[in-house]
Amino acid sequence: MATRRPKHGKKILIHDDCRHYRTDRPCRPHKESGVRCPGCPHYDPLKTRVLVVKLDAIGDVLRTTCLLKPLKAKYPRAEITWLTRAASAGVLQNNPCIDRLLVLEGDALVYLQTKRFDVVVNPDTSEPSARLATLAQGKRKFGFVLDKAERLKPLNAAAHDWYRMGLDDAKKKANRRSYQSIVMDICELPAGEHPILWAVSEEERSFAAEFLQKAGIDRRRHRVLGFNTGAGGRWAWKKWTLEGYTELARRLLAEDPGLRILLYGGPEEAARNEELRRVDPSRILDAGSRNSLRQFGALVDLCDVMVSGDTLGLHVATALGKKVVCLFGPTSSHEIETYGLIEKISPVGMDCLCCYLPDCTVRPACMQRIAPATVADACRRLMADVRRA
Repeated sequence: MATRRPKHGKKILIHDDCRHYRTDRPCRPHKESGVRCPGCPHYDPLKTRVLVVKLDAIGDVLRTTCLLKPLKAKYPRAEITWLTRAASAGVLQNNPCIDRLLVLEGDALVYLQTKRFDVVVNPDTSEPSARLATLAQGKRKFGFVLDKAERLKPLNAAAHDWYRMGLDDAKKKANRRSYQSIVMDICELPAGEHPILWAVSEEERSFAAEFLQKAGIDRRRHRVLGFNTGAGGRWAWKKWTLEGYTELARRLLAEDPGLRILLYGGPEEAARNEELRRVDPSRILDAGSRNSLRQFGALVDLCDVMVSGDTLGLHVATALGKKVVCLFGPTSSHEIETYGLIEKISPVGMDCLCCYLPDCTVRPACMQRIAPATVADACRRLMADVRRA
C-alpha cells in the first residue's frame, strides 16, 4: 500500500497492493460502485505472487488447473499469474483462481523480466517452459529449470521421476499414478483429488441453449450422449474407429427412443461426423467442427455422458462434472484421474498398450479391438447413474 503526493495538493491513498488494483484504469469495485481506496470494503491485499508456466498441449494445460485450488490454500492471499500459449489461453478464461493470464505471443517476456514472484511453478519438461521458468524472477521454484550448462534441472525427487518417465518407455508403462498426483508432488502440494477447472460464462450458456433449441432437443424428454470422435494427430490410434462409433450409435438408439447423440470434434472430424450422422440424421446431431474453445466447452456441458478418447474433450467433460467413457490405446490410462466420473476401457490381451508410438503395424490395432458392445454397456451404466442422480 502506498501514499502518493501529487505535485500540488494533498496526499492520496492508493492500495497498489490490492488484488483489484490496475495501473492504467479505475479498478472494478470503483467502476461498479464508486468506492475509493480509503475505507474501501473490497480492499484485498496480496501476499504471495505465484507464476505457473504451462504452455501446451491444450488438454494438459486444462488438467494442470488442478494446481490452482491447492496453491490458493497453501499461499493465502496469493496472486496467481498463468503463462501459456495463445492456442491454450481459451481453456483458462473465466477461471476464478487465475488473476492474470499471460500469453507467450504477447508481452509476456517483458513482464517476466520486470516482475518479481515469490513462487514459480513449471511442471513441464519441455525446453521452452524450462527456459521461461529460469528467466522468471522467483524466490522459490518448483518443477523444472535449466542449470548453468543449459541442461534440464529437476528441482526435487518427484520432478526427477517425472523427467525419467518421459525418457523411458518402460517406466512410463509401469507408472500407476495419475498426472494430477504426480504434479502435486512436483509442486510440493498436498495429495488429493483436486479438481480441474472450467467455468462456463452466462454468454456461453446462452450460446449452448440456442443450439439446443435449434437442434430440437428438450432436456426434459431427451437423454444426451456425446461422441467426441477425434483425438488430435500426434498418435494415429488414439481415437476410436468410425465403425465402432457407428455400431455403438445403432445399438443405443435402438434401445432408447428418447436418446439424442451430439457429435463433437474439430475440422479434422467434419467428414467423419457427417458420415456418423447418416445412421439417424434426426437423432444424431453435429455440434459443429469450427467452434471456439469456449463454445466447445459450452456445448460439452449439454451432454449427460461423453464417449471420448484420451484427448481435450475428456478433460473438458471431466472439468464440467460429466460422466465419461474413455477409450485408451497408445497412451496411459493410469495417468488419468477419474474423479469418480470416468469409466476406462482398454483392449485386453495386448502387451504393447501405452506405447506412445505415432503409428504401428499391429493389426488389428488397439482401438480396433475395443468392442462396441463393451462401450455400450459402459454407456448404459453411466446414463443410469445420471438418471439416479
